[in-house]
Amino acid sequence: MKLSASEDDLGSDIHVPADIDWHMLDKSKFFFLGAALFSGVSAGLYPAMLLKTRQQVSSTQISCFKMSFSIMRCEGLRGFYRGFGTTLMGTIPARALYMGALEVTKTSVGSSTVRLGFSDTTATAIASAAAGLSSAMAAQLVWTPIDVVSQRLMVQAPNASPCRYKNGLDAFRKILFADGLKGLYRGFGISMLTYAPSNAVWWASYSVANKLIYGGLGWSDNIRRSESKATAVAVQGLSAAMASGVSALITTPLDTIKTRLQVLDKEENGVRKPLTMLQTVRNMVKESGLVACYRGLGPRWASMSLSATTMITTYELLKRLSAKNQESLTS
Repeated sequence: MKLSASEDDLGSDIHVPADIDWHMLDKSKFFFLGAALFSGVSAGLYPAMLLKTRQQVSSTQISCFKMSFSIMRCEGLRGFYRGFGTTLMGTIPARALYMGALEVTKTSVGSSTVRLGFSDTTATAIASAAAGLSSAMAAQLVWTPIDVVSQRLMVQAPNASPCRYKNGLDAFRKILFADGLKGLYRGFGISMLTYAPSNAVWWASYSVANKLIYGGLGWSDNIRRSESKATAVAVQGLSAAMASGVSALITTPLDTIKTRLQVLDKEENGVRKPLTMLQTVRNMVKESGLVACYRGLGPRWASMSLSATTMITTYELLKRLSAKNQESLTS
C-alpha cells in the first residue's frame, strides 16, 4: 500500500489539496522525522501483527480474545512485543527506502506523463502505480529478512527448553548458518505476489471509496483550502480503512501461506527442512479446509485498517513538517 494520499482529480466540483513533491522536501528532516513517526506507529500496531502471525501458524482455530488472554496471562504485556526490537531495526531502513523510492518515482513519472500529454487524473494514476511498485520492491529487499526473523521470535514458545532463539541477532545468525542467505529470504517470491495484488486491490478500493465519500460531502471549489485540509484527512482515513478491509479479505490466504513458509519447517530423519508452497497449502487444507486460509483475518483486517489510516495521515503530516520554506524553494 502506498503511504501518501490519493490525489485523483475527482471532478470539477471536487477540490483536493495540492501535494508536496520530492523537490519541495528537506530530505534530512524528512527521513529523521519519518523514522521517529513511523516507529511510533509500528509500536502501536505491533500487537495486532503478533496475534495475526500466531493465528496463521496455529494448527487449530483460536479466537483473538482467547489468544490475547492467554498471552497476557502466560507472558504478560511483553508477550505482545516479541520480536519488536528486530522489527523496529528493520522498519527504519525499510521505510527510508520505501519513502525515497515512492517520492522520487512519483515525481519523475508524474512529470513525464504530463509532458506526454496525459490528463492530470491519468498521470497521477500511472505515477502512483509506478511509485507503489518501485517502493514495494525496494522495501522488500530489507523487510523480508526482518520479517523472517521477527515472525520466528513471535511464535516461539515463551518457556521453550532449550530456547531456540535468544534474540533477534541470535535468530539471524542461526538462520544464516543453517540455511544460508536464502533462509533469510524464504518466502520472498510469495511476499511480492502477496503485496502486488494487495496494493492493486487497495488502491482500486481506495479510489472508489474516495469518490463516494467526496461525492456525498459535495465538496466544491468554493470551500477554502484551509477548511478543506481537515476534511481531506478525515476522508483519507475513512477511505483507507474501507479499502484495507476489502484488500485483507482478498489477500489474506496468500499472506497466511507466506507466513507459514517463513516460519514453519518439516523434519526428515531428524533434520529440519523448509516446506514447499505445495506442502504448505496441502497441510492447511488438511487441518481445517479452506477456513485455514483465513486464520488471522480479524487481526490482519484491524492492523491493515489502522495502519493505512495512520500511515496516510502520518505521512501527509511528515511531508508538511519536512516541506522547505518558500525562500528555499525559490532560491
